[in-house]
Amino acid sequence: MAVPPSAAAGKAIVAKQLAQREAMWPGASPWLWHRQANKGFATIPKTMPLILQIMDDLSNGKPLSSTYLALWCDTWDNSMVNLSKPHEMAHAAGFTGQRAVYTWRTRMLLLKDLFFIDIKPGKSGDISHVLIWNPHQIIRMHQQRKTSGLSEGAFNALLERALDIGAKDMLEPLPFAPAPPEPSATVVPLTESAHSSPS
Repeated sequence: MAVPPSAAAGKAIVAKQLAQREAMWPGASPWLWHRQANKGFATIPKTMPLILQIMDDLSNGKPLSSTYLALWCDTWDNSMVNLSKPHEMAHAAGFTGQRAVYTWRTRMLLLKDLFFIDIKPGKSGDISHVLIWNPHQIIRMHQQRKTSGLSEGAFNALLERALDIGAKDMLEPLPFAPAPPEPSATVVPLTESAHSSPS
């Protein structure tokens, strides 16, 4: 297993890759997205692709990855999202048509049931405020509980990648036992007929 690079080694790797990029794609910089030069970015763990795969495995045929990623991209690095436009969130998650908001709601409730998020009511209804728990810790919790859908291979792949990049939260003791606070009972699942058309 690779040893995470030190700060100095990390800078050397970045410099080497930049030189390599310029040699292979000279003059490409104006066409690239630069975090320091452009507003509107979110910080994500490098393990996110594996996290999203595991979520979809846990969701029993109802993929959660697009809903979760859209939610994460709406944060301000504080793990919280204030929701005011469910139609926009549904669209960002890839849901369209008359069932878009209903489908998005079902995915949000499933994310909550699996402990990846918690939800609070507010001026925008029963899904107004969202807290995103640390996905590494939640997946570890599911691994300890032997939750159906989480395979040993998928968990070990996440663990190996996390350790390669120095993500210590895959090894440190969980800050809560056996789980984060129980999901708040503030969201009542609605029937599909109640969301047959956008409101």
